[in-house]
Amino acid sequence: MRRLIAALLAPLAVAAAAAGCSSSPATTNQAVTVAGPQGTAPSVHIPARQPDRRLVTKTLVKGHGQKLTKSDSFLANFNLYVWRGKTNKLLFSSFKTMPQVFPVSIGLSGLQKAVAGQRVGSRVLAVLPPQYGYGTRGNAQIGVRPTDTLVWVIDLLHAFPADASATGKQVSTGGGSLPSVHAAGGTAPQIQIPKSAPPPKLVVTTLIKGTGPAVKAGQSIVVRYVASIWRTRQVFNDNWPSTTQPALPPTAFKLGQLIPAWNTGLVGIPVGSRVMLVVPPAEGYGKTGNPQAGIKGTDTLVFVLDILSATS
Repeated sequence: MRRLIAALLAPLAVAAAAAGCSSSPATTNQAVTVAGPQGTAPSVHIPARQPDRRLVTKTLVKGHGQKLTKSDSFLANFNLYVWRGKTNKLLFSSFKTMPQVFPVSIGLSGLQKAVAGQRVGSRVLAVLPPQYGYGTRGNAQIGVRPTDTLVWVIDLLHAFPADASATGKQVSTGGGSLPSVHAAGGTAPQIQIPKSAPPPKLVVTTLIKGTGPAVKAGQSIVVRYVASIWRTRQVFNDNWPSTTQPALPPTAFKLGQLIPAWNTGLVGIPVGSRVMLVVPPAEGYGKTGNPQAGIKGTDTLVFVLDILSATS
């Protein structure tokens, strides 16, 4: 799942010179129709004709939530179709898996035009000829040719500003025999790991207590996180924006499909919270570790997570 979403984001297209729907007589691309209630997988009709080169964006359902700006990210369910010649196929449907997070400034100029300024709760259609999608390079990772037109149907579920982070009351910074955590608002937490031996069992510590609903088992969550190895005291992964990736969005995960510590340790934590998980090997990557990340089978890990949303 994460590899496919990364592939959708990776080869960002060059900006198109002009965008928008024309008020001229209906084009082939404008003949794409969508049926079905918002919140469920749509039924999409794509004509059995050669698509034209006109960008089409439509608000199918107008939401009443927060308006998306170009610096925001958004959580969405979506269907993505490839339209090639007189045929088309469903490339991906998050309705069958879990919602995903994208930056509004995704780099696909037509999709950016379709979602920027929309409100959470909206359903949006975007028909993207190549110059508004992946351009002359296409996207071989997901099977999109340079001549393919893309059809997106997107349900906007949640908006996240660039500095989205935990929003509740600070109740702890850790410390003592556990790592201590400090951060300025909207910046990546800094983890200081003590020189003592790590605890033998999973430790869950709420650092900032949010006021949202409690996370439930099996839900999809959107988080910012930092992950360190106790042994090396080094960060091995995080998804906070940086000078090299200023538009990096938060990440969606589904509980039950993660390491054991996340599947159990985050259940019951209110949305809006920042929580620290000190994770022994058995609750993390087990005896095999994760050599690619420098994690041995004996390593204890430290995660600090800001829970931004939870959806069923």
